[in-house]
Amino acid sequence: MKARELANRLAREAERVVKELLPGGKRAGAEWKAGDVSGNTGDSLSVRLSGERAGIWKDFATGEAGDLLDLWMACRGLALPDAMQAAAAFVGVSLPKQERKAHRKPERPANVGNPSGKVMDWLTNTRKLSQEAIAAYKVAGSKDGKYVVFPFLRDGELCNLKHRAIADKKDMRTEKGCEQMLFGWQAIPANARTVAICEGELDALALWQYGYPALSVFSGAGNLAWLENEFDALARFDDIFLCLDNDEAGQKGTAQLIERLGRERCRIVKLPKKDANDCLMAVIAQGEIAAAFASAECVPPERLKDAGAFLPDVLHLFHPASGDPTGIMLPWPRLMQKVQLRSSEFSIWTGISGHGKSMMLGQVMLSAAEQGERICIASLEMKPGRTLQRMVRQATAKYSPSPDEIKQAISWLSTRVWLYDFVGEVGADKVIEVFAYARKRYGVTQFVIDNLMMLDASEEDLDRQTRVIKKLMAFKSEFDCHLHLVAHSRKGQDESRAPRKLDVKGSGNIVNQADNVFSVWRNKPKEEKGGGADEPDAILYVDKQRSGEWEGALKLWFAKPVMQYIDHPTSTPAPMLPAKAIEPEMVDF
Repeated sequence: MKARELANRLAREAERVVKELLPGGKRAGAEWKAGDVSGNTGDSLSVRLSGERAGIWKDFATGEAGDLLDLWMACRGLALPDAMQAAAAFVGVSLPKQERKAHRKPERPANVGNPSGKVMDWLTNTRKLSQEAIAAYKVAGSKDGKYVVFPFLRDGELCNLKHRAIADKKDMRTEKGCEQMLFGWQAIPANARTVAICEGELDALALWQYGYPALSVFSGAGNLAWLENEFDALARFDDIFLCLDNDEAGQKGTAQLIERLGRERCRIVKLPKKDANDCLMAVIAQGEIAAAFASAECVPPERLKDAGAFLPDVLHLFHPASGDPTGIMLPWPRLMQKVQLRSSEFSIWTGISGHGKSMMLGQVMLSAAEQGERICIASLEMKPGRTLQRMVRQATAKYSPSPDEIKQAISWLSTRVWLYDFVGEVGADKVIEVFAYARKRYGVTQFVIDNLMMLDASEEDLDRQTRVIKKLMAFKSEFDCHLHLVAHSRKGQDESRAPRKLDVKGSGNIVNQADNVFSVWRNKPKEEKGGGADEPDAILYVDKQRSGEWEGALKLWFAKPVMQYIDHPTSTPAPMLPAKAIEPEMVDF
């Protein structure tokens, strides 16, 4: 929940909030009157209790004003992050707790905020930065006078350092093993709900000097690894002004930040020069910078376009570039040019209980991770540890990998796979909320729900099922991702016949809304009769592919010890880690 959203939530209970914050006040019509933010009696402070302006307040004696979140800060003497936590708890809202991995802490440099000699001369005379800006960001200098030292601080704690040679811009380094994060938190006011994000520490200082406290990205516009660490901290800002460099990399980084942080609060600032420090050195007036910020606009979603705007997409679909598929490929060579998992699509995976649909989907997700995708799995019938045990066997192609091999596999998976840690029935809205967070913060592109009947949607309540499917469809479209849903099939007379798309249990809208329908059938007759090696262990039916031209069946053989499916009886299961560092072991089928 963002700061503005929380303020709106407080406004819905405005009278209860002001009674808590201003107990010495009293109601006067549609307003609450108090003497000051300490809650004394009087009438110089007014809070609107209802209507469109509910929650808006002003102290006419001091000029202070704002919404109820501002009032909470003023009355309790809290910084914005702490006020948000307290206010959220008051109205029964749970804000995510920032989780940070342990990182090495660097040694604090000398002369913080007051570099001397050549460094200070370069900063003030060459880069035109004021001593006040240098002090606000606590900039230091190296002992030999060759480097500017930028401290990365959070709540006063030193988390990283960047060294930048004054003689050579390319001579730049950060501390090894330290956290990737935004630079400049030390200069952002504790109650600020607006911030600028730029591309360079010197630009952050320049913007502060112009009157716009700013944070800088960690290492250029192309590296957004810091966003995972800062996502929750940025939730406090209602408006984020993006001032990345006006070049191709900066424009691409801006687009990605808008998607991840939310286009409703991101505004693009077009500066007169390439960046803020260039403006400062060119003696661009403060008024011109103010005009650039005042004219900064959000980028609205572009939903309506004429047909000509889609010409590149249509050309690509007819004539894809060599080695450039239109989606994620499945892990079996015989399907690689026939079936792909595209963005903004919804896939159903069905089959008889115990026929391996979840296991096969897990192998597909590992293959997607190999291809650069990020995965989030809500396995509502299996604990995450069990899910990962199966994936580790598939990834290593070993039934019993060594502890080192397990650590290697989990290390690889930890940057590509997230799991929803819950087993049991849960509301679809809750799962979608978690998925949306994973999409924004971690850039997840493939989502798995296993399975439909655990989404608080009874198989007999077809109307509720339809509503759930519509919510899932809206999620995958809004967030431009691929959503996989495991759904049971209706029971047949026996297990000798493979269920198909019309056998999916529940509402017909499940299949109607799906872009792809996959049906997994386990060859039980072969198991019971002891069929030959040429007879498949399973068949994957592609019963629907809305954006593809191929539908059909793929025979598969199951390497049971390592839980991998292969598309030829003589093939050997192979590790699915990119480095292929783990030697496969021979397994019996």
